[in-house]
Amino acid sequence: MFRGSIPALITPFKKSTIDELAFQEFVEWQITEGSHGLVPCGTTGESPTLSHDEHHRVIELCVEVANGRVPVIAGTGSNSTAEAIELTKRAKKAGASGALIVTPYYNKPTQEGLVLHYLAIANAVDIPLIIYNIPGRSVVDMTVETMAKLAEHDNIVGVKDATNDLARPQRLLQLVGTEFCQLSGEDGTAVAFLAQGGKGCISVTANVAPRLCAQLQDSWRLGTYDDAFRLRDVLSPLHDSMFVETNPAPVKFAASLLGKCAADVRLPLAPLKIKSKARIEEAMRAAGLLN
Repeated sequence: MFRGSIPALITPFKKSTIDELAFQEFVEWQITEGSHGLVPCGTTGESPTLSHDEHHRVIELCVEVANGRVPVIAGTGSNSTAEAIELTKRAKKAGASGALIVTPYYNKPTQEGLVLHYLAIANAVDIPLIIYNIPGRSVVDMTVETMAKLAEHDNIVGVKDATNDLARPQRLLQLVGTEFCQLSGEDGTAVAFLAQGGKGCISVTANVAPRLCAQLQDSWRLGTYDDAFRLRDVLSPLHDSMFVETNPAPVKFAASLLGKCAADVRLPLAPLKIKSKARIEEAMRAAGLLN
């Protein structure tokens, strides 16, 4: 259902408001550069600082530009189940192809709580759901066994795995088979994740290197592994630079170097240090993204 290079889109700001024109032009660029799908309103889109109206508007803008050419997987997770259901309903109404639901942060639910949370959303909204498992941000870690149980629901179709545990995709594959869509949430292990049975990557780096990230995924799918390994090596320093400080400050700065948007982030994120900017610029030049 979902595969390939799927950028977790930044949300451009102009001073204190969303730069709608810059965002829609950015979405169009992503599609023309070969991205296989789009994720608006994820962590990289600064969803924690978007109001509900802004959240909905960003999804609408993305769906409007995509116009069915690539799937739009809207970030609609929350640590409140009722809020996640409402956000997911609005995403479906806007025309999203699916929804990305992060494991509830701060609450620290048990595995049973996770099952109840995701089943409540899946039963309330008839739209394909991707579980977003990112223990580093949400603290709670969904086990493979819990995920396999949730995969029995027709609306729960995959996972964005940001655990950095490369044994996990194979363990899950043995339990749920190949139809459950496993997507990496870690750019640096994208190729290794594919080798372990993954279908693609929900990517930060693809915001600024969409063509290279898409080509890597296409090369793997076509079996031209030497090309995939070459692109892996080209992109590796860039992946590292995207996390020199807290995401998405580095990638928004990188996008600003390409003239795609301002580097503005909302508090509590801070502007990048000069040293971090230099490292990002160096990595972009090495990847051939800047002259």
